[in-house]
Amino acid sequence: MLLATDEVDAETRRKLLLDILEKKSLYPHFQPIVDLKKNDVIGHEALIRGPVDSVMRSPGALFQTAIENDLLHSLELLSRRRSLERFAELKPGGKLFLNISASLLGTPEHTEGFTAELLQKLGISIEDIVIELSEQHPFDKYGLTNSAVEYYRNEGFQVAVDDLGTGYSGLKLWSELNPEYVKIDRHFVSYIDTDPVKREFVRAIYNISHTMGCKVIAEGIERQEEVATLLELGISIGQGFYLGYPNPEPALCSLVFCDSSSSNNEKALLEHGEMAVSLLRQAPAVSADDSVLFVSEQFQANPELSALPVIREGVPLGVVKKSDLLELFSTQYGRALYEKKPVSRIMSKDVLLVDRELSLVEVSRLVTDQENSALQQDIIITQDDCYFGMGNLRDLLKRLTELKIQNAQYANPLTLLPGNVPINNKVDSLLKSTADFHIAYFDLNNFKPFNDCYGYSKGDQVIRLLGELLGRFAGHEHNFIGHIGGDDFVVVYRTSDWQLSCERILREFDREVRAFYTPKDLQHEGTWSTDRKGSRQFFPLLGLAIGVVHPDPYRCESFHEVAELAAMAKKEAKKNVHSSLYISARRATQVEKDMRECSCLNDASYQRAATSQSI
Repeated sequence: MLLATDEVDAETRRKLLLDILEKKSLYPHFQPIVDLKKNDVIGHEALIRGPVDSVMRSPGALFQTAIENDLLHSLELLSRRRSLERFAELKPGGKLFLNISASLLGTPEHTEGFTAELLQKLGISIEDIVIELSEQHPFDKYGLTNSAVEYYRNEGFQVAVDDLGTGYSGLKLWSELNPEYVKIDRHFVSYIDTDPVKREFVRAIYNISHTMGCKVIAEGIERQEEVATLLELGISIGQGFYLGYPNPEPALCSLVFCDSSSSNNEKALLEHGEMAVSLLRQAPAVSADDSVLFVSEQFQANPELSALPVIREGVPLGVVKKSDLLELFSTQYGRALYEKKPVSRIMSKDVLLVDRELSLVEVSRLVTDQENSALQQDIIITQDDCYFGMGNLRDLLKRLTELKIQNAQYANPLTLLPGNVPINNKVDSLLKSTADFHIAYFDLNNFKPFNDCYGYSKGDQVIRLLGELLGRFAGHEHNFIGHIGGDDFVVVYRTSDWQLSCERILREFDREVRAFYTPKDLQHEGTWSTDRKGSRQFFPLLGLAIGVVHPDPYRCESFHEVAELAAMAKKEAKKNVHSSLYISARRATQVEKDMRECSCLNDASYQRAATSQSI
């Protein structure tokens, strides 16, 4: 059992820190910084951790011990180096926020040129790095000067001031340094939705920042209500546990968090494949040059229509609403003045255009995000930017309600992820639309002996861990995560980074699953248990088998065939008792014999044996 930091004497902590510095045993974590409007990860803050089994694991223990022993400079340089090396290795994109102690700037210990030279060596652009200054130490006391910060600016770095609002020095830093970013301290963000004083403070910060031309980042976001309030105040960039925990693997792509009307799991359930095309109602389009009288005749011929799309060369320009036309013709001179005019003169451009393959959840978000306070009743559905058909807000709301009820019946009770029916619907929907996708089948190796040794409760924890990892590394809004049952999961990938995502899931699973074992079993790299024949046998540590297929939507008729392909790929992956990724070249189940042989010869297999070290 690990001891708390305060239970270890100062000399022991000093020796532990020196050992960490000598062995370079620092492990960078990356917390996402998010565009709250777009749900996109725009950067990461680099945070450092010590060895996982050490009392010096936490950054607080590391840096406090470093300060007490005049080792802050050494610790900070190593932290910076390890963070940049890992960032260069993973290439997550976006900006990297690097913490630099204000107390070191402008002092003899500060090493000018270190960061720029390291970036050049690693192939990282200086424009992607933001130097983040904390007011943990008052800068006047430690000789922080404008010239020291100006040095970084001249090199091409951007600057951020951290913990704004915790003291006078932060405000002074802001006014004197004019940074590109300021971070509002978590104190003012926590429960801002219930505290009018905090709201006014943040509003003032936003107004000042707008005048100064710098961007504001809200720290410590832990609730959806805080996100909503910050957006109302104009703050569109955030960071916090609600948006993403610090993690050894940076977030790959767009972050997904739901609006206040549904939970994360409910959102995942709704996105099982229903697309805007499911709202399609055929409606004749009229040309922008058609007369208003002609459009009136179209409404008379189609009394069920409330609006008609207006197009030019197939591209939608707007809609003409029956109610507007009736109102116009009801005036004394309306008909006489307008019936011969082109309909483009009276059409409304205030209409929502959505692609036929956009998910219903995304369509709903676009409807509610419209600046016009009146909800749009009519929706134009497009294909390749050309008119395809019409949709209706009433149908959208009705279908979303039906999906909530339907999918709640099929959610897996352990992970609350979509179960078999939503998975099958998703695959069938993609096949029907001839969409391109990969499907990955996830299954645990050696799960039964683990359950026998550690009990079903620990087994459930491992299953939940796998579900969380899938959400963390495959949770793009265009992907779909499902839980078949037991330790079987699937991810339907629409994004191009599917292989990188799978490899990261493998690495992180192998690293995190070790926490479920006793030190003795970790030492032996496995457990003793009874096999299915009743014999005593040694089983390696839990591993993760992933089989990936790329179904051909023109040759696969239903989810049954895709499921068969995925099961065969997973079976190949499970031939390795350790974690393994098997990528199959087969794209359909019914193929000629020679095509099968060719496919087998071209199957690509990525297999990585688990090691005794964390990845």
